[in-house]
Amino acid sequence: MSRVYNFSAGPAVLPEEVLKEAQADLLDYKGCGMSVMEMSHRSQMFDDIIKSAEKDIRTLLNIPDNYKVLFLQGGAYQQFAAIPMNMMNKHHKAGYVLTGQWATKAWKEAKIYGDAVALASSEDKTYSYIPDCSDLPITDDMDYVYICQNNTIYGTEYWELPNTKGVDLVADVSSCFLSKPMDVSKYAVMYGGVQKNVGPAGLVIDIIREDLITDDVYPGTPTMLKWKTQADKDSLFNTPNCWAIYMCGLVFKWLLRNGGLAEMEKRNAEKAAILYDFLDQSKLFKGTVEKKDRSVMNVPFVTGDKDLDARFVAEAKAAGLENIKGHRTVGGMRASIYNAMPKAGVEKLVEFMGDFEKKNLR
Repeated sequence: MSRVYNFSAGPAVLPEEVLKEAQADLLDYKGCGMSVMEMSHRSQMFDDIIKSAEKDIRTLLNIPDNYKVLFLQGGAYQQFAAIPMNMMNKHHKAGYVLTGQWATKAWKEAKIYGDAVALASSEDKTYSYIPDCSDLPITDDMDYVYICQNNTIYGTEYWELPNTKGVDLVADVSSCFLSKPMDVSKYAVMYGGVQKNVGPAGLVIDIIREDLITDDVYPGTPTMLKWKTQADKDSLFNTPNCWAIYMCGLVFKWLLRNGGLAEMEKRNAEKAAILYDFLDQSKLFKGTVEKKDRSVMNVPFVTGDKDLDARFVAEAKAAGLENIKGHRTVGGMRASIYNAMPKAGVEKLVEFMGDFEKKNLR
């Protein structure tokens, strides 16, 4: 049977050696007689796991000392509420750049807690581009400016951060998290649901500048959603997602062993170039995103014929190319080529696309 390549934009595609290591520890963690899933989060063994994970992600991203790393439950979606609850505490106003479904959902959630202003949007062209963010209508009374840095569904990515005019920048980096070096100091808050590129679903990693972690929060903020609650207990206020934290820790070590984020950036750019180069010369397939805003992680494309798209998805699946169907709002296909996707997987996809094109061009 030929190898299966998973192009899913949802559950993480993890490196094979990480999965093998995790499989062993699922039964018996370092010969201690219990699995990681059984041990207490208050135990010394788990304390070593979470501290090692934090140390490694700080190394990978060169996180400044005045930023706190939090391993939180609820995924990125829960931060849509946690961010305004913790940050709309001065002027009760924030700006949002709407570049897709997740930024829009975050904006709508923030409107519950204050004046959430849509600074710019690319909805007019089905979020197929990043709006010009060089001179956004940002005002001094905004507590923060919010972006979704890589848009999974629509395949766009910010290649230059917005000019926030001195206002704190908050970014959902879920789909580009740990895919390349990032200057953490340019953000007030950077957070990512780990299920795209780092680990199992259900965990979000927040990297927060410490001066933003205070008791001055939206009235009625639940104890669990206060960043200070979590920061004061080093992410151990209550039982965290122990297994996901452990898995992320393994991925961090894999990244460090494989050249760190600079090497990941190089590999990911090479993989994306293979696919985009094919799309640019194809007579059947075309990308749906403006070239200057193309994501390296998520590549949507179409044939222009819905029936042909459906046939491609079915035949791709039969050929071992899984989860290639695009989101319903875009249609067509989407290849998510995260860190663990090998170059061979992208080459296999392009080879299949070439064969499909030859058979179906009229």
